[in-house]
Amino acid sequence: MKNIVSITTVALALLLTAGCKKFVEGYDVSPNSPSQVSLEVLLTGTELGTIANYTGDLARIPSLLVQQTQGRLFQYGDFQTYDILESSIDNQWQNLYAAGLINTQQLIDQSGENFKYYRGIARVLRAMNLGLATDMWGDVPNTEALGGLAGEANFNAKYDAQENVIRDIQATLDAAITDLSSDAASNSRVPTTDDILFGGDVTKWRHAARILKARYANRLSKRDVAGSATTALAQLDAAYADGLTNSSSDLMAPFGEASNEWNQWFAFEQQRAGYLTMNQSFLTLLALDPRLPLYATGTDQEPIGPYYGSLNSALPLVTFFEAKFIEAEAALRANDPDRAATAFNAAVTANVTKLGVADAGFLATVANETAGTITLEKIMTQKYIAMFTQSEVWSDWRRTNFPTLSANVPASITEIPRRFPTAQNERLYNNKATVVTDLTQRVWWDQ
Repeated sequence: MKNIVSITTVALALLLTAGCKKFVEGYDVSPNSPSQVSLEVLLTGTELGTIANYTGDLARIPSLLVQQTQGRLFQYGDFQTYDILESSIDNQWQNLYAAGLINTQQLIDQSGENFKYYRGIARVLRAMNLGLATDMWGDVPNTEALGGLAGEANFNAKYDAQENVIRDIQATLDAAITDLSSDAASNSRVPTTDDILFGGDVTKWRHAARILKARYANRLSKRDVAGSATTALAQLDAAYADGLTNSSSDLMAPFGEASNEWNQWFAFEQQRAGYLTMNQSFLTLLALDPRLPLYATGTDQEPIGPYYGSLNSALPLVTFFEAKFIEAEAALRANDPDRAATAFNAAVTANVTKLGVADAGFLATVANETAGTITLEKIMTQKYIAMFTQSEVWSDWRRTNFPTLSANVPASITEIPRRFPTAQNERLYNNKATVVTDLTQRVWWDQ
């Protein structure tokens, strides 16, 4: 077992830093591999895969598209002009399914009724990976996915409509909350240090699940204006009733000082220096903001700054300040501007406090909204700043058109992309794939 753990750990570490290289080329089948690994190893590996998916290219490319960063060289120079090819995002697609969804489903199945805490965590991670996939690509394989090991008949998975995928995300999170609310005594074994995100704290996992439910309810703001707001607020109220009061429950991706543990933004800069730098328009927006020296080291010719860009900087995945921004937006949509203003002020305060720059003068100016002054533009602009390094900024912009952005010039298309193209391997090898090449074609929730 010692060798199995070592091999698994190395493979997952390579996934975290591999960039555009596939981490199992020709070595994905081993005669020495066990048919089943322990829950502990599987949980750690699944969390590492999810971290890789959430903090790698699927965070960097969205930051470029919404003009927080700027692509300057080679592949990222192409992304800057919206030349996002089907081959450019093929590895990211495969990693979502291989390191994310396949592992989470294995953990769910292997946990069963005897290890509900493991299963609950796995279901949260499944929802996160499936959510990231549908946000980037729209319709994706879901109900027929992950069955390849059962035989060739399962190689061509149908694409589920995004509306149904989001319903499944919500159902998965409901099941997760039920698992994570079970009595510890009903679990044959519970996670501890193998849970590198929360150390087995199921209350914090429930908080994350409910914030995610609010996130994906809010995602439907164009499709169901009133209903999405009501559902999002109900989920946040449930989280607050369950003890969510501050940033202590923030789901953060941890990194270390060894080269195979580095923060992915830092690792990317070491491997591809100059490919991606700060965007001047974002720096201008931050001109009088106390977060500026944390987000940026200098001019728009430099990579992102030390707070999120150092070798062991933790990166946000699901946070209290996101919950408060969702609350503010949903409350405004539900015609409750008092609650919207209060939640907005709390969101900005929570973010700058977490970053250690809760400047009194800044808060008196920015986090001082009332029912008569709060607007959607203010909420989304401050959320855009607070959610730096997270792919959510692209989803938020597509839903609300805030902040106001213009397409890059010159570029291969005249609009900011609203989706990724179908991955190359899907077009070539899945005869049921829904093939989309038009980057301006909106996903279902964006219509």
